[in-house]
Amino acid sequence: MLHVLTGQPVIASERFDLRPLRKSDAGLVALHAGDHRVARGTRSIPHPFPPGAADAMIARAADPERSEDIWAMDGTKTGLGEVLGLVHLVRLDRNQSEIRYWVAPAFWNTGLASEAVRVLIAANPHGAAQIFAEVFQDNPGSARVLTNCGFDYLGDAEAYSVARGATVPTWTYALKTGA
Repeated sequence: MLHVLTGQPVIASERFDLRPLRKSDAGLVALHAGDHRVARGTRSIPHPFPPGAADAMIARAADPERSEDIWAMDGTKTGLGEVLGLVHLVRLDRNQSEIRYWVAPAFWNTGLASEAVRVLIAANPHGAAQIFAEVFQDNPGSARVLTNCGFDYLGDAEAYSVARGATVPTWTYALKTGA
């Protein structure tokens, strides 16, 4: 089923649905993204998380000219909550995409990130032939998510983390989808 405003599919998994963001998600997105542990695991989430940043993200996610689709991990069907984390799929050149994700700390080490990555790559809503990902080297749990989902290690790099205010070593991964 495609979401009317964004054209993004709703993707079901066993414990949650990946669904496009909605305005009512702003409070939970701000709560979870405002946690320093979440922010420091990403490139783009600032800490402290500024007022209005969640609303701005939701507005960007609904923009028809966007280059990135964002899904909320919505666990209401199993009583887990409306926003367990977010998964982003960024369009790149040459029929490629990049996946990014974070999970609220209360749900760390529960397999939710792996489940989200698996169902998103299975659905492959961008029809990408290859999907890339990167994780900070001090986050081996996120690296395990990628390798457990079939991604291959490509090499080391660096990326700037807004929350850390520093360039951080990363590991880069890729997955050929067969699309």
